[in-house]
Amino acid sequence: MKTTTEKAVEALNLLPEEMREPAVAYLLEQAEKFRVLKEQIAEGMEDIAVGRVSEWNFEKFLRQARASKL
Repeated sequence: MKTTTEKAVEALNLLPEEMREPAVAYLLEQAEKFRVLKEQIAEGMEDIAVGRVSEWNFEKFLRQARASKL
């Protein structure tokens, strides 16, 4: 059974030479976005675990926002 890396290499080799670099750049960009997302999720889960998150009341928020404009 082939690894994901081996499959990716095969797919890149099937592409014309001029398309390989943009394909790799796209994969790296997506991987970085995924890494940042995982980091932000972990940060949010940590916030929940230590009690830095509270229930958000949207109606109350709107009332306060409207009142502050007056």
